[in-house]
Amino acid sequence: MINNDVLRAIRYMLDLSDGKVVELIHLADAAYPIEKEDVQAFLKKDEEPGYAECSNKVLALFLDGLVFYRRGKDESRPPRPPEKRVTNNVVLKKLRVAFELKDVDMHEILEAANFPATKPELSALFRQPDHKNFRLCGDQLLRNFLKGLTMRVRGNG
Repeated sequence: MINNDVLRAIRYMLDLSDGKVVELIHLADAAYPIEKEDVQAFLKKDEEPGYAECSNKVLALFLDGLVFYRRGKDESRPPRPPEKRVTNNVVLKKLRVAFELKDVDMHEILEAANFPATKPELSALFRQPDHKNFRLCGDQLLRNFLKGLTMRVRGNG
């Protein structure tokens, strides 16, 4: 999925203001230069004037910040460097951690979006990329997961 779409979907799901998005990014990296205006540019449609592409770095920092915001920061561990490339699998993993989702929750969320997945299908998405059973998360699966998670979070499912 396009980074801007992921950011837009999570922002809607949690009803985050532009300032809150900046705050979450700064939770992951306080020195990262980003302003509300940057977030507004990421949220525009690509044909709108002022649209800006959300980089992998910004999305990675946003997702890390979301994890810290929802679960707290473990000061005893050194901070992990943000991912260079944010794949659908990375987005799924970070959301799973941020929302403390178990396998059962993941299945329920996908079922709610009318996109059921088997246990082996789901576990393959969370394996290391060099594992023989690793599977790339497709856009359709991530889109449906975001839809199901939004229904769960916003209570309209």
